[in-house]
Amino acid sequence: MLSLEKVTKIYRTGALGLRKLVAVSEVSFEIGEKEIVALIGESGSGKSTIGKMILRLISPTSGTIRFEGKDIFSLQGQAVKDYYQRVQGVFQDPFASYNPIFKADRIFKMIREEFFPGLRPSQWEQKLEEALRAVGLNPPDVLGKYPHQLSGGQLQRFLIARALLLDIRLLVADEIISMLDASTRVDVLNLLADLRERGLSILFITHDLSLGHYISDRSIVLYKGHIVELGPTERVYARPLHPYTEMLMASVPRLDQKWARAPARIERNMIYGSSGCVYYGRCPIAQEICARRAPELVEVEAGHHVACHMRS
Repeated sequence: MLSLEKVTKIYRTGALGLRKLVAVSEVSFEIGEKEIVALIGESGSGKSTIGKMILRLISPTSGTIRFEGKDIFSLQGQAVKDYYQRVQGVFQDPFASYNPIFKADRIFKMIREEFFPGLRPSQWEQKLEEALRAVGLNPPDVLGKYPHQLSGGQLQRFLIARALLLDIRLLVADEIISMLDASTRVDVLNLLADLRERGLSILFITHDLSLGHYISDRSIVLYKGHIVELGPTERVYARPLHPYTEMLMASVPRLDQKWARAPARIERNMIYGSSGCVYYGRCPIAQEICARRAPELVEVEAGHHVACHMRS
């Protein structure tokens, strides 16, 4: 349904824009029908940049993003509007998505004015009620209130209901539960799983490994804008192949054993230039070839890919 082909995003930095920051480098992956794909990595790995490109909020420097076979950045006019009826995003801070001087349900009025101007009031009210109840909200309890009168979980559900009103097929969920309390997190995760059963595909962007494991079918691990490992979630978590993925898994606290002191962090220079493996400076098993040549993403078992000279 959605495919990224060698997508790269480079930002110009500095006073005159003379320096380059490679946020995403030749990233390729697909999201299929009724599939939840977790995009995992630490802060600065390029996760949100990928999400913004899929939502056409920023354009890639190179590469192609296709939705149902069409390049999304070749769309114009009505085709762009049609795209946003099929693809929507929900972001990390629910309060930042609302204007505090307007009631929260103003976002639904905007949807109606833009996409359903010909719908009769009774039809719209029924459609809105169905969307709100689908995300676990009781319309009389939440409609007509200002953002500060609703919880973060309710505001996130509002945003998901807004997407459902458009009958979307792909949801970009960018850290949507990181600001919610534990009990609300489970509710929102279960809601996403339920939406998947109804036919929705989801790109679940997170830095929390446990959340990615709980909800996703496949996992993609990013490091400094590069995909270092991807595959079925159970395999990636049970048998991580890339040293970075192994480090992430080892960093998850466990309640059944005492926390061990972390090993000293390796920091080595790229003495052979910048064409080597992006993880070379921190990798505990790096060899000379890792500094000289970047590894390709190779399939080592069915559906499980890794970019590592020592593991491929």
